[in-house]
Amino acid sequence: AAALLVLGVASATSLGRVAVAPAAPTAARRAAAPRAASIDMREIGVGVIGAGRIGLVHLEALNACPEARPVIISNPTVSKAEKAASAFNVPHFTGDANEVINHPEVEAVWICSPSSFHANQIKACAAAGKHVFCEKPIATDLPETIEAIKACDRAGVKLMTALQRRFDPNFARVKEAIVAGEVGKTITVKLCSRDPSPPPFEYVKGGGGIFKDMAVHDLDMTRFLMGEEPIEILATGSCQIDPAIKDLPGPEAYDTATIMVKYPGDKVAIVDVCRQAPYGYDQRAEVLGTKGMIATDNMYPNTARIYKEDFTGNADMPYDFFMSRYKEAYVRETQAFCRCLVNNEPSPCSGSDGLMALIMSIAAGKSAMEGRWVRFSEIPEAYIATGGKLGKSGPQDSSWLNKAKQLIGMAPSYT
Repeated sequence: AAALLVLGVASATSLGRVAVAPAAPTAARRAAAPRAASIDMREIGVGVIGAGRIGLVHLEALNACPEARPVIISNPTVSKAEKAASAFNVPHFTGDANEVINHPEVEAVWICSPSSFHANQIKACAAAGKHVFCEKPIATDLPETIEAIKACDRAGVKLMTALQRRFDPNFARVKEAIVAGEVGKTITVKLCSRDPSPPPFEYVKGGGGIFKDMAVHDLDMTRFLMGEEPIEILATGSCQIDPAIKDLPGPEAYDTATIMVKYPGDKVAIVDVCRQAPYGYDQRAEVLGTKGMIATDNMYPNTARIYKEDFTGNADMPYDFFMSRYKEAYVRETQAFCRCLVNNEPSPCSGSDGLMALIMSIAAGKSAMEGRWVRFSEIPEAYIATGGKLGKSGPQDSSWLNKAKQLIGMAPSYT
């Protein structure tokens, strides 16, 4: 069987060889997910490069996927790769990402490395004929993002952007209700995203700001739920929680933000994000339609409630970390991509979806800094991300169209 791979950072001090990992003495692989007998079942082998936090999350998800078989893991700190290989029964480990990309059994690559490595690793995978699953962002800027998408398109390989909230059962049910017309025609979408506590200063500095490193998921979700391309965006930001970031440049100085996104038919999506919610990880969605409303609540570790003289409510706080809150979403997105590979179907969350999410976050930052509505027609790359289906936002001048055409020549439009 061909192999599927999770990719991390190539090491400058690579071992230059693939080591065999000792079998984990206690791990029972896929104990909770027995394989169903099917003559149509094709197992895709799995290699893992990137034994950091998110890499291990994806490796655990891959182990829960019947179509995936972990084969190799890589990490620049080889001891981490060896430890992960032993814990998850991955047969091989190495310190060199290229050895994973070019492994003879590898069919697809999971890229879980730092963002600055993504674009080059995607292009290397495309050159090797390997399908790609990439943690967001695809790249740190628009030109690199377009080049990476172009490389996969030319090579005929599938590219999936890991926007896991699309696969969360709660958000998926809201989408299902919209598609089925259960609440009528959509009028307004509201999203709330608040972290339990602010990240370290080192994370915020150089991270691109709250719209890129946090609100990007919510902006993508507005597009996912609306099912249309956005027209324009208005955003505001402020520093309410952590004064240490106040002097950072641009949107990096914000820990609180509110965003409005206008869609065709005068429909509006509203997003509020904040880096601190003392009561836990706050992730809610609401859609108002012409026939009703559908909304989600926060996720709790259990459904137990306490009833006392001075308190009635949940026995425990909501989940306090994205990895626990979206654990099932990570598994579902992994299964979705594996199925698309097995059945040769389109990627369930394409490179163009990732590009548009980045464009929306950039436009939000531009709006907040300039204090005005920003039309997506001001960003030619948006034309590529939407396959030429930008919402009708008024006439576009010839310079915008000419630049968009040049970019499309660089990277074909995607639908």
